[in-house]
Amino acid sequence: MPVETIKMVCLRRKPNEPLGLTVEIDEHKQLMVARIIAGGMIDRQGLLNPGDVILEVNGVSVSTPEDLQAQISVAKESVTLKIGPNFEEEMKSARLTMSGGQCYMRALFDYDPTQDTLLPCQDIGLQFSHGDILQIINVKDPNWWQAKHVGTDGPIGLVPSQELEERRKAYVPPEADYVHKISICGTRISKKKRKTMYKSKSNNDFDKADLAFYEEVTKMPPFQRRTLVLVGVQGVGRRTLKNRLINSDATKFGTITPHTTRPPRVLEENGKGYWFIDRENFEEEVRLNNFLEYGEHNANLYGTHLDSIRDVIKQNKMCVLDCAPSALKLLHNSQEFMPFVVFIAAPGMEQLQQIYAERRATGGSSRNLAFDRQSSIRYSSRRARTLESLASLYEDDDLVQTVEDSAMLQRKYEKYLDLIIVNEDPDITFRKVIEALDELAHSHQFVPVNWIY
Repeated sequence: MPVETIKMVCLRRKPNEPLGLTVEIDEHKQLMVARIIAGGMIDRQGLLNPGDVILEVNGVSVSTPEDLQAQISVAKESVTLKIGPNFEEEMKSARLTMSGGQCYMRALFDYDPTQDTLLPCQDIGLQFSHGDILQIINVKDPNWWQAKHVGTDGPIGLVPSQELEERRKAYVPPEADYVHKISICGTRISKKKRKTMYKSKSNNDFDKADLAFYEEVTKMPPFQRRTLVLVGVQGVGRRTLKNRLINSDATKFGTITPHTTRPPRVLEENGKGYWFIDRENFEEEVRLNNFLEYGEHNANLYGTHLDSIRDVIKQNKMCVLDCAPSALKLLHNSQEFMPFVVFIAAPGMEQLQQIYAERRATGGSSRNLAFDRQSSIRYSSRRARTLESLASLYEDDDLVQTVEDSAMLQRKYEKYLDLIIVNEDPDITFRKVIEALDELAHSHQFVPVNWIY
């Protein structure tokens, strides 16, 4: 194991306080961190990740869970761990060495060297933005990588390593993490009580290995992605865009047929609109993680089966999905689905008001915010005006919440997004998506390395 991959982690704990992790012996006979317990001591300090290999505890070698438990039990307030990387990190380092520096990373955060107090010399720092592709030249320093921007003749500079950013993030207290806590108006975001949908991968919300600042990518010749994923908050026009894409070219685009436990209605055929299965089989498929997402409505289960996506792909069509953002991780990490993810961002208040008004005028589904003047008690014009005023106030509040939720959703899932479009004009949004897909078919593109290797 190369010397530069070893790190020392010092943990401070209260007497007899458990570390808050589980370990296992991996296929390489190494003692590996299997899981970080949410809220535990290690989780609070943020210095370890699942997949890390524990080599020593306070200078004593450990190779089994029993060895680790014995050394932790005799340790006092301070526990020093010697940590090695997991097998994937070693392979990444080996690819970098063998390729002579031709390793590429997509930055998942913004970096300004002039604001970095840890940088040894600000003049040699390399500034970059979220989404930039960096060519990593040297990773021998565990804290600072040497890198340059891809496709430019610019200088080589220093960028913080993944490990350094993890440690830096660990020192940010939750109350100071304004990125995820403040709305666009500068106020605290409060969560509404709502009926949550069951998701086969709901444990992604608790995945402690999701703290990533770079994603390794590789350059590929032009090719068409297998799925087109439209995400965004409710009411921004995803469903309309999806239907328009499919209707524009049914030979190129297709979509899934959802599964449900609802009994078929009169004239409904299996596979036409829905696949009808019994609840027992549905729940068995859920247990086998064969659903991208699923939920319950009126005591019936509905879901997007992975086989439905595969069926569209087998027809040589791009499968268009408008799924929940929580499904992005599964799609992004899959070699078979290779998604192009478009985030439909909420437009300004005026545009949203126009969208809602058009939807009500055409009988589309939306919140019932309109009051009929003739339905008021005794046709009281004063009461009718009061109700209409309340409707306007509720609608404005709903629109503000939509804009704020959209901004928060974009920040949370930004690392999975390929294209962000503010849906101010449906025609322009449609053309932008088509142009982006045409570009993929004619230009080289950087894709996650796990899609290839």
